[in-house]
Amino acid sequence: MSNELTPRELEILYLIANGHSNAEIASILFLSPHTIKVIVTSILRKLNAKNRAQAVFIATYTELLKGKVTSHVQGIKQKV
Repeated sequence: MSNELTPRELEILYLIANGHSNAEIASILFLSPHTIKVIVTSILRKLNAKNRAQAVFIATYTELLKGKVTSHVQGIKQKV
C-alpha cells in the first residue's frame, strides 16, 4: 500500500486547509459525506497525522500541496 496521496486526497486536503468541513467538501465535490470521511481518514493515516489540523500543518511544512491541486478546486473561495 502506497503512502503517497492520490489526486483526490490532495484535493480534499487542499479544501480542508482552506477551512471547509466534510459536509462542505462533499457538496463541492459531489460526493457523499461518508465518502469524504473515509478519504480524510486515509489522508490522516498516510500522513501519520492525529487530526485535520496536524495534516494541514504537515502539508504546509512539506509543501505537499504546492503545484499538485487541480485548477477547479483552486478556484473555490476560501472560507473566511
